[in-house]
Amino acid sequence: MLTNRSFVGEKQLNHLFPVKNVYDPLSLSERMEADVTRGKERKYYRFRATRFYGGIATADVVGCNLRCHFCWSGSTVWHADKGDFFEPATVADRLTSLATSHDYDKVRLSGGEPTMGRRHLLGLLNALDLSFLFVLETNGILLGADPSYVRQLSVFPHLHVRVSLKGCTPEEFSLLTGADRKGFSLQMQSLQYLRDSSMSFNIAVMTRKQHPARLLDRLVDLGLGSVMLEEETVKLYPPVKKRLRRAGLLDYFE
Repeated sequence: MLTNRSFVGEKQLNHLFPVKNVYDPLSLSERMEADVTRGKERKYYRFRATRFYGGIATADVVGCNLRCHFCWSGSTVWHADKGDFFEPATVADRLTSLATSHDYDKVRLSGGEPTMGRRHLLGLLNALDLSFLFVLETNGILLGADPSYVRQLSVFPHLHVRVSLKGCTPEEFSLLTGADRKGFSLQMQSLQYLRDSSMSFNIAVMTRKQHPARLLDRLVDLGLGSVMLEEETVKLYPPVKKRLRRAGLLDYFE
């Protein structure tokens, strides 16, 4: 459940933290994808067992189409020279082995943005045994940009999508990510496509000084009021604090 916070209006938000030199997340997707994919292969920087979702085998991808100021894995996932290339079947085998050894029934992709590299993701879903619940953690931007991508994903009954919204409004999205506000519209569009495809999904939101009322109202207007909503928290690791301080946002999160 989201907690109530002091409301900061859009004009106040823009005045307090003007966003400069915004980038296009779709253009960044194209550039990063060219570096972190190779045919059906995709770059990963680690495979691990984690306690999230009650225990889940996790594969962390390299490459992201956002540059969130609060990102705790940015030092790795923003750099294409990190990690190694893996075939979909190899990733499926490693996730299966991890899950089996820890008695997990869930696996996931996390780290960067897993929807970059569509051929790889679809190949991985095909290669993974249906007995495992596959959790796809995404910002939803590429799904919102192309409904055919969502339709391709919708055929997999063992897939659950967790869409992480970066803020409650386009203004807060741009503040937190440094990206063009249209990225927020694409995030919201992805939710509608997922709903229309009758897919299993939930919504997570990263927000600090924006009251979530406007987001909640918008979700209700879109027929998404019954979708599970969770609040994400920022982990203020030293590199994260340094990045936030440099962006003038540390007080926003503290």
